[in-house]
Amino acid sequence: MHRPRGVAVANKQVTNRFLEKVGRGARGDTFLASRRPRSGSCLSAASHRDLRAVTAHDRAIASLWTKADVVSRAPGRVNLIGEHTDYNEGFVLPMALPLDTVVVGAIESAADGVTIISEPFGSVRFHTDGTTAEPFDTMHWAAHIIGAHQLLFEAGVRVPPWSGAVATDVPIGANLSSSAALLVATVGAALRLAGDSWDPVRIVELCRCVENDVLGLPSGIMDHLISATAVAGAASLIDCRTYEAHRIPVPAATRVAVLDTKSRRELLDSEFANRRAACEVACEQLGVATLRDTTMADVALLADSTVRRRATHVVTENIRTLGAAEAALNDDPERFGELMTHSHMSLRDDFEVSGPELDAIVDAALTAPGCFGARMTGGGFAGCAVALVAVEASDEFIGAVTNSFERTTGVEPNVMLAAPGPGATVS
Repeated sequence: MHRPRGVAVANKQVTNRFLEKVGRGARGDTFLASRRPRSGSCLSAASHRDLRAVTAHDRAIASLWTKADVVSRAPGRVNLIGEHTDYNEGFVLPMALPLDTVVVGAIESAADGVTIISEPFGSVRFHTDGTTAEPFDTMHWAAHIIGAHQLLFEAGVRVPPWSGAVATDVPIGANLSSSAALLVATVGAALRLAGDSWDPVRIVELCRCVENDVLGLPSGIMDHLISATAVAGAASLIDCRTYEAHRIPVPAATRVAVLDTKSRRELLDSEFANRRAACEVACEQLGVATLRDTTMADVALLADSTVRRRATHVVTENIRTLGAAEAALNDDPERFGELMTHSHMSLRDDFEVSGPELDAIVDAALTAPGCFGARMTGGGFAGCAVALVAVEASDEFIGAVTNSFERTTGVEPNVMLAAPGPGATVS
């Protein structure tokens, strides 16, 4: 049998003042009770094109050759601001997208394992404990599914033999959290088939452990947490230290635009690992547990210029994220957009995770009608950017961005206007 191998926030007063304001109920509210993770390691939109003519739910149901015992869906996400802060126990402000990954399944009592069909990638078979008959490649499309079964088995969950189908509306490799949506949907389906039920935070912790410990990916908790717990109609300000989340409305009379460059990141895990390692070096040299616990005055003492730039981004990004949430609560789209744009500059110059296509589409957005601000979103290097756009200018914005980006790169981007969607469901 084979297994996959596997200030706070620069100015403490800024954090406390904002969290106290939210606690008084200023347009936002806390919807996920604070819960510190256990120690140890451990996916309505309007668009200029119809991205969901046939939904992932319909395609998954059609792929399953028998009646489904479970239908589990989880959304992708777009992060409005707060990048590379989650694994530094900082703040993030994502929202769920109306783009789902759907896992449907049926118990197969006579079978001896699990068979999963994926619409773009084929099928895979493995044992219910997450072992495989042959050595398994952790880069395989089903690695997340198999890893989830492995950790569920180790946690005492006995998933029965089952057959399933997976379909997704979330663009793969676009930094919209297709992998997190797959994990959350898979765990939800497996738990239901096992007759078990976990709270969302426990599901999120297991998903993080699959990526960190089984697959060796240096990810944080943001993607899984927003996919599992999002509330329709609002973004979520998440404290990645406590897992506490506050519902934050998008500024009135604005829309969130997701700008897909159609570029895709490839073989960049080492670059992500290098960024995280630089953050850890900064913490070690400053004598703090995470960069959330330091200030810009401390960061200025770091001798290595690369480490100092990486830390500068994280510390200032936490401040920007809290500032953006406050701007949203104050219904101030100009300030919100300004902070988004500053975030992109920091990601480009200090954290160095932008790329030519991302810079080009952010530039196109910032010069388009009705744009308050724009930034790359997700881990970086390729994929998508996000912009805040005035509702009355949204059609002009889409046309201007599409034309400008195509003139610059020769590629027609996908531009989607999205409202915050709901989190995962199982039925």
